[in-house]
Amino acid sequence: MATRSKHHARHLDYFGRRFVIHGLPRPLWHDLYHLFMTVSWPALFLAFGLFFFAINLLFACVYAIRPGDVANLDPQGYWGLFFFSAETFATVGYGDMHPRTPFSHTIATLENFAGLTSLALITGMMFARFSRPTARILFARYGVIRPFDGASTLILRVANARANVIMEASASLRLIRDDVTVEGTQIRRIYDLPLRRSQQPAFLFGWNLMHVIDAASPLAGANGESLEAAKAFLILTIFGTDDTTGQVVMARERYASSALRWNHSFVDILHTDEQGIDHFDYTKFEELEPLPVGMAIAATEVPAEHMPT
Repeated sequence: MATRSKHHARHLDYFGRRFVIHGLPRPLWHDLYHLFMTVSWPALFLAFGLFFFAINLLFACVYAIRPGDVANLDPQGYWGLFFFSAETFATVGYGDMHPRTPFSHTIATLENFAGLTSLALITGMMFARFSRPTARILFARYGVIRPFDGASTLILRVANARANVIMEASASLRLIRDDVTVEGTQIRRIYDLPLRRSQQPAFLFGWNLMHVIDAASPLAGANGESLEAAKAFLILTIFGTDDTTGQVVMARERYASSALRWNHSFVDILHTDEQGIDHFDYTKFEELEPLPVGMAIAATEVPAEHMPT
C-alpha cells in the first residue's frame, strides 16, 4: 500500500519567476524564527493576535472545570473566565476578578509563566525585525547598452535613497541564462560580468555601473531576441556598511532581458546652478533618451560564435 508523503509542495517567487519545490520537509515548529522574519508585518501581527486569542480560550476552558473558583467574575460564565484569563496572561491584574482556590491559583500561576515567556519571545522577535539592517537603494527600472569610450557598454544606474554614506560599497553583476554543453545537455549557467568600477568608497548619491561588452564578455553577440530565448536575466547586488548605524546593508535587483535598452542613455539627473550648488533631480532617475543616429552601434557588434559557453 502506498504511503502518503509527509512532504508538501512549496511555492516560491524569486527573481520574478515562480518555483514549486517538492520533496523537502518543512516542519513548522523547527523554523518559526525564519518564518516570522520573512512574513509580512500584517501577517505577523495577525499570527500574534490569533495566538493570544486562542491561548486565552484554552485557559478559560481550564478555569471552567471548577466553576466559582474565580471571585467577582464579571460577566458571568465562560466569557468572564476568558477576560480573567486575558488579564492574567498579560500580567495586567486589575484586582477585581481574582483566583480564590488552590486550583485557580495554580492555573493562574502557570498562565502567568506562559504569559511572561510569550511576551519575552514576541518582544525579541519584534526587536529582531526592527533592528534588521536594510538598505534603501534605488535601482533604475531599465539598463542601457550604448557606446562608451569607444566600446559597447552595459550601464545600470543605482542611487542611495537615504542620501547618507554607505562606506566601502561593492557591486557585483551576474548573468543567468540557459546554455547547452558540448554534450548537448541543457543547463542553467551563471556568468560574472566584470564592472569597470565595482567599488565605491563613499556611496552617497548616484552610481553608474558599467560592464564592457567585448569579445570576452558573456553578452558578446547577444541581442534582445537571443537573451529572451535563453531566458536570461541579470542580478545586481550592492552591499556596504551604513555610516549611520555601522551595520552591513545589502540590496539586489533583477533585470529581465526585456529591461535592457540598446542605443539609449540615461537622462542626466545632476545640474549645477548659478551659485555653484549641485542639484540631483531623482524625478528623472529612470528616464531614458535615444542616442543620436551617429552614435548608435549594433547590438551584435561581436559575432555570436565568439560567445563563451
